[in-house]
Amino acid sequence: MYNVIILFGVSGCGKSLIGNQLSKDLQFEFIEGDDFHSNENIEKMKNNIPLNDDDREVWLDQINKELNKLRNKNVVIACSALKEIYRKRLVKGIVAKIDWFCLKGTFDLIEKRLDNRGDHYFKSTLLKSQFDIIEYPDYCTFIDIIETPDKIVEIIKSAL
Repeated sequence: MYNVIILFGVSGCGKSLIGNQLSKDLQFEFIEGDDFHSNENIEKMKNNIPLNDDDREVWLDQINKELNKLRNKNVVIACSALKEIYRKRLVKGIVAKIDWFCLKGTFDLIEKRLDNRGDHYFKSTLLKSQFDIIEYPDYCTFIDIIETPDKIVEIIKSAL
């Protein structure tokens, strides 16, 4: 049985940073969810238009397809996966041990991070739209992003 670790949460919570570091520490493959957005989705976000469920379907299917290509390999995924329907679509057909970690912080902290993040298509003006729709499941481990990235990685590794 192989392992899939999914880091999810709103944009700016540190999924990519933590995912990269965690995958290196564990010697797992890394899937960056942002790499699978269509040009249309990126343009919408650049223009401060939140993505809707339909926009996310193809994106999640692409990540799922990549995960299936890596079948039988240990993987860390960084993906917002804000709603339960998104999480189900993300792992559809995957037979693995899946560990879900929600990186969670205050709106103000994440907004500040987004404002300082530089040249990324997702701006802080879209953050409220993600906070408005995120659904927090009872099967995940919540990680407070107030901690340093090194500490967060250690927390995740000790929880595995």
